[in-house]
Amino acid sequence: TNIGSILAAVNPYKQIPGLYDPAAVDLYSRHHLGELPPHIFAVANECYRCLWKRHDSQCVLISGESGAGKTESTKLLLQFLSVMSQNSAGTAHTERSTRVEQAIIQSR
Repeated sequence: TNIGSILAAVNPYKQIPGLYDPAAVDLYSRHHLGELPPHIFAVANECYRCLWKRHDSQCVLISGESGAGKTESTKLLLQFLSVMSQNSAGTAHTERSTRVEQAIIQSR
């Protein structure tokens, strides 16, 4: 569920088909936070929009107990940002998209 710009996620401990596939990335990349059901890609898209459109620095805090899915959530967030960065680079590879790519590479 969303609590403002906070996403409370639950690890389902099983794969849910279609939940994190490229179609989900595409869907959440075209909507603002809160327009679709809560999802890690919605949070990632909000970060990307703020970084890209408003030039605001971003920080995502992922917290939880052992086994809660923090590492997987981080991977999914970076996957989304990487796809968005690559998409923007394809149309107009600017200094900003290069900075996004570098930030992703450094965070791994």
